[in-house]
Amino acid sequence: MTTGLTEPSENLEKLNANLARVEELTQRLIQALAQKRAPNPSVEAPGQGLFVNAVNAYWKEAMENPGKLIEQQATFWGRTLKHYIDAQHALAAGKFSAPEDTSPKDRRFANPLWQTHPYFNFVKQQYFRNVEAMEQALAAIDELAPHERKRVEHFARQMMDMLAPTNFLGTNPDALERAVETEGESLVKGLENLVRDIEANRGDVLVTLADPDAFALGDNIGATEGAVVYRNRMLELIQYAATTDKVHATPVVIFPPWINKFYIMDLKPSNSLIKWIVDQGYTLFVVSWKNPDKSYADVGLDAYVDEGLIEAIEEVKKITGEKSVNAVGYCIAGTALTMAQAVLANRGEKSVKSATFFTTLTDFSDPGEVAVFLDDDFIDGIESQVAKDGYLDKYYMSRTFSFLRSNDLIYGPAIRSYMMGEAPPAFDLLYWNGDGTNLPARMAVEYLRWICQDNRLAEGKITICGETIGLKDVKVPLFAVACETDHIAPWKGSFHGIRQFGSKDKTFVVSQSGHIAGIINPPTKEKYGHYVNDAEMGDADEWLATASFNKGSWWPTWEAWLKKRSGRMVDARPLGDSKHPMMAPAPGTYVTETPII
Repeated sequence: MTTGLTEPSENLEKLNANLARVEELTQRLIQALAQKRAPNPSVEAPGQGLFVNAVNAYWKEAMENPGKLIEQQATFWGRTLKHYIDAQHALAAGKFSAPEDTSPKDRRFANPLWQTHPYFNFVKQQYFRNVEAMEQALAAIDELAPHERKRVEHFARQMMDMLAPTNFLGTNPDALERAVETEGESLVKGLENLVRDIEANRGDVLVTLADPDAFALGDNIGATEGAVVYRNRMLELIQYAATTDKVHATPVVIFPPWINKFYIMDLKPSNSLIKWIVDQGYTLFVVSWKNPDKSYADVGLDAYVDEGLIEAIEEVKKITGEKSVNAVGYCIAGTALTMAQAVLANRGEKSVKSATFFTTLTDFSDPGEVAVFLDDDFIDGIESQVAKDGYLDKYYMSRTFSFLRSNDLIYGPAIRSYMMGEAPPAFDLLYWNGDGTNLPARMAVEYLRWICQDNRLAEGKITICGETIGLKDVKVPLFAVACETDHIAPWKGSFHGIRQFGSKDKTFVVSQSGHIAGIINPPTKEKYGHYVNDAEMGDADEWLATASFNKGSWWPTWEAWLKKRSGRMVDARPLGDSKHPMMAPAPGTYVTETPII
């Protein structure tokens, strides 16, 4: 008679096999961890002074007003004790059920056992009580400057996110259920995933977000037809093949951020901004930046503006025979486009007919969540790190931005990969997100010191390519898109900078969603809408309150604006010319290079 259950001998054999595999993986893990770079606490975490100031302020207040401290602690202890008694009463009544649960809804705790199982529910409720107690304690500190309070709150939240019970095997019902179902095999696969990631990142734990074998640049992503028609040490200039018989005379050139790779705009045909622009009848050029190594240590902002933006614009003019271009800058490249525009204006050159900015910050008086990483304790650490390495490793940039959304980009993926033993998904956006770039040492420090900390660009006190420039020097017609929930370039910060430009012709748009999804938002999906307002750019909140909401993508709104500034229709242009031969098919060679470190 068969029971359908695995025989004990089979269970033991499988368990022994898994244990042997664990032992082998443990040896690999030890070897991989030995490769870890020497830690730099200033880059890896907030400086000790940040928390010392917070603790000093807390204890000073406790000494001067001990009643407040006692009240806070008594309240926390009382709620914890009541929670314990309620759980005990539920069990004593013979019911294997959890007591009343009024804790916040949180997608990390979606498993029904968090609600119904007394143990898991107790752990969850106590976690939220701990979070609430910490938040109340921080809110009660009076002697913290607003910026310092913001930083302490941010990093305290990071610690509480890290300590969530979902991040530990013994208190994660999803992982425990999977381990039982698979007789421990999920944990072995999870350990395999962990070892693989540590080996791939020179001893650092950096979770793989997407299946690296699911995508091939130029094949199933970044595959819009085109060719590299110019190359220098800073960039490859890609021209895309026309898909219409006629095109607008004025070409478009897009400058993507050099802290990421350009193909976020060309993941696949259905959501490719690059293909969409070409299909609307434009001659399109896109820059692919060089991924620098230590030989680029002395490359600064001047080089990005002069050898990057200005030189690319000149080559586009030569190829097309036009006197000017319509330029687009995304994120940090929008900041650089601002500087390039101002430099050209000071020189009396009119190479740019219009400028478009995607999620661009030019005034850093209020940079939003990123502000917590812009104090000296972090930037001093970065400066010392790049002085030693010659470049800012992509690891640090990726880690910094990931911690702004740690549950989505760190802990959630780590749980699925390491505790559940799942293979990373075949997700093009996450694949791109994990394909980062380095930054030259000098450029990284100049940008952080001059632009972010000193705010020299907004104040008109920055000298680039021999020209002292500011926002008021930009006077061409401009179109700016910011994103409503952008945590990297908050829309109000973008609004405040664009408002100070010298241009009389300004169009500002707020797209729904965040830094990526708000921009890569094709019209066919009708997923996120956008806000427009013809009123003068005064107060940001008032502007949004009186703006009109449009369903669907902002792309057609921008194209209608761009069309008016793109001249007559001419015959579609071939790729390159006699002096600009096709050097490589799109997406080029720079985008796939791995710097020699």
